[in-house]
Amino acid sequence: MTSSYRQAPAMLAALLATAVIASPASAAQDADFHYDSTENLYRICSLAPDADGHLIASFACRAFLEATVQYHDGVTARNGLKRLICYPQGATIEDARDAFVAWAQANAENKELMGEQPVKGVVRALAAKYPCKGKK
Repeated sequence: MTSSYRQAPAMLAALLATAVIASPASAAQDADFHYDSTENLYRICSLAPDADGHLIASFACRAFLEATVQYHDGVTARNGLKRLICYPQGATIEDARDAFVAWAQANAENKELMGEQPVKGVVRALAAKYPCKGKK
């Protein structure tokens, strides 16, 4: 067997991994549901509606965003801390998902931001979309 044949599986795996990373709206991996990084959450939240697993990914994204916002609201209210996110009345979790996906898409090449814990990415995205401008 020549070395090119031995390298073929590794090259194929690398190409498939690149395709998954390059198009997060087309696939989510089981590992994404471990929520190890902002990139994982981005893959979950941006899964295309016609992709396998979209319904599960949609609920998982919604739950993560809702939990993050509830925690932010609870901690800032209870401890008198400065709010990081000041969303308008009537804002929805779907609005939060859209804001997060747009932010993550704009920062997809930033390995540092995309490698952070997903809760940090959500807060960064929502703070950018809904800044507090001096409010407490």
